[in-house]
This record gives sequence, structure tokens and C-alpha cells, in this order.
Amino acid sequence: MYFSDAEYSAILSNIKDRQYEREKESYIMSKNTPFRYDYVGSFLRPETLKKARRDFEEGKISKEELTKVEDDAILDLVEKQKKAGYHVITDGEFRRATWHLDFMWGFNGVGHEPTKTGLPFHGEAAMIDDTYLTGKISVDQHPFVEHFKFVKALEDESTVAKQTIPAPAQFLEQFIMPMSLPNTNQYYPDVEELAEDIANGYKKVIRDLYDAGCRSIQLDDCSWGMCVDPHAAAIFGTDEAGLQKIMEQLLAINNRAIEGAPEDLVINTHVCRGNFHSTYASSGAYDRVAEALFARENVSAYYLEFDDARSGGFEPLKSVSGDKKVVLGLITTKSPKLEDKEDVIKRIHEAAKYVPLDRLYLSPQCGFASCEIGNKLTEEEQWKKLALVKEIAEEVWGEEK
Repeated sequence: MYFSDAEYSAILSNIKDRQYEREKESYIMSKNTPFRYDYVGSFLRPETLKKARRDFEEGKISKEELTKVEDDAILDLVEKQKKAGYHVITDGEFRRATWHLDFMWGFNGVGHEPTKTGLPFHGEAAMIDDTYLTGKISVDQHPFVEHFKFVKALEDESTVAKQTIPAPAQFLEQFIMPMSLPNTNQYYPDVEELAEDIANGYKKVIRDLYDAGCRSIQLDDCSWGMCVDPHAAAIFGTDEAGLQKIMEQLLAINNRAIEGAPEDLVINTHVCRGNFHSTYASSGAYDRVAEALFARENVSAYYLEFDDARSGGFEPLKSVSGDKKVVLGLITTKSPKLEDKEDVIKRIHEAAKYVPLDRLYLSPQCGFASCEIGNKLTEEEQWKKLALVKEIAEEVWGEEK
């Protein structure tokens, strides 16, 4: 086949353009999450912060005074994150009561009030605010954007600021569960309309975070953790066929919300089965959700709970598509006991039978304080856990620059 000089030049130019784009994407990803040793995002709140929040709720201090305590606590936390040698920084979710509900409260059409019953966790009720619709969903200026700017200013040449938010599927699930659906139907008889409004709200928040300098967003998602439970159909008030439909809705809203996001914005997701005061909400292996979650959700990486038998084995990871990455949550935040290093390394190599080792990473299975109450360990024990994550990762993959 013969090409003219112009055609040949065009072919070479196209090849160079594609090579440049691949190199640019590789560079961006190498300087962004996930890192070989990583963490989910939330940290134990210091007592000074807990007291300040109680004082604010009782009217003893102003909002400005509370914010000053939050700022000081976050500055101290980020300094400790850097000192521990981590390349990702977060605000520890110190400005939130819970990992997910505060984000929802930043939208129009969402109300909340103190719960009387709580949510059922294993052996304990999670006493977090009842959250429900009061109208159509929309968003103006979400407060999390300003929260992010504070952390962004603390970045340096070795660190990236990560913003954690609940996944769109988690937002949707909040309002379509059986106890919420009667109220939701007053405003959204059609679930698809609700999903569209939520997705559009996320698009705006994601764009605003990007404009504020955010290049790493993590979508925290317990909805898949509920779907894996043996009693999932009953929990959602449906049968197995209905559960499959719900799973497609969860997948669709996550992908719809992040569709069209800037190419240099890394969007990952974290999946677990509940994390409140060292308890859990559900159990089950990833098999049921693997085809939807691992093969078809359009994220860059999965932070996955694998800290005990409740999460099952690694075989479902064979469904992870393309060059997506997997962060193995093999270190538990639910207990202060340190894992055996050799056991963790052995499990990493077991997972590498399904996802190549160079696409595997290590972290705790969840945050240390998904809600303000935190898990049952001390701050000192929290940092020992993260030191162990780093030590293991460097032994398996070498030091990360």
C-alpha cells in the first residue's frame, strides 16, 4: 500500500499524538491515587474536636469558633500524614458527623433530624441522623468544595489532596430503601427522575471540586456492600430479580454522574460492608456484584474491604476489566491488633493470581472513623496500623518515590 507524503505525515502525527496522550495519562496516574500504600480517608477525631462539636451543638461556641478548632485539628492531622510518609492527604472527614450524610445535607431537597431508632449494625445500632427528602434534589454551592480548598492549600511536591464523598449509588440507596420509599414517592414517583437529579447534582459538585484544584475523588460506596449480603433482596424489599434491577440502577447512576469528567481527574471508589464503632452492617463475598461493579463501573481503581472472612476470597477480582487498579484492604481499622506481616504478604500474592501485582495496592479496609464516634482503637494504634501498611507495601513493591 502506498501513502503520499501528506498521508504519511498525518499517520506519524496521529501516532505521536496517541503516544503523548498515553504518556500524559501515565504521568498523571503515577502522581495520583492510588499509591502503593494508601488509606481510605477518615481518621479518629481528637477529643478537642469532639468537645468543640458538642459545645457548638449546645450553643456554647459559635460556628466560627468550631471552624477554628476544625482547622487546627486538620493542620495537625495533615502534618502527621506527611510525617508517616504518605503521599495522599485528607482532612480526615473532621468537618463531618458521618462519612456520607453530611454530603447529602449539602443538597437542596434533603432534610434530617436526630434518629430515635438508628440503623442496625452487628450488635449495635448506628445512631446517625434520619435523612430524607423534603423536595426535588439540586445543589448550589456545596460546602465540601470549601472544605477541599483548605486541604488543597496543604499539598506539596510529595502529596496529593484526596476528596472523599459518598458514591451516587449510596445517595440513591438512601432514598429508595423500604423505610424511605413512601416519603420519596411524594417527590419522585419515578426512580429514574430521582437518579437523574442526583447524577446532575454530582456533575456540578465534581466540576466545582475540579475547578478548586481537585484531581483525586473517591466515591465511598456501601450500596454494593449491601447487595452482596445473603439477605440483600429482603433488605431492599424485593426478590432476586428485583435486586438485579436495583444493581443495574446503582451502576447506572455511578457511571452517569462521572461521565464527562475531566481526563486528568482521577475518580476511584471504595466499597465496604459498613464501618461504625468497629461493627459492620452486612457480609458476603463480591461474587454477586463482580460483573457489574468490577467489569462495568467506570472508575480508575477499587479500594476493597478484604480484612476478614466476611468479604470472601479474591476470585471475583478476575472480573476487574481493562487496566483498572485494586487497593487491597487487608489491614483492619476495626481492631487495634496488628496483622501478621507475612500473612498479609501471602494474601497479596494470592490476589495477584487474578489481578497482576503491578496493579495491586495496599490500604486498610475502611476509614478509622466513618462516623464521629470512631472505631475502638487509640490514635497511637491508628498510626501503627498505617506504619504497618507502609512497611508491607515497601517490602512487596519497593519504596515509592
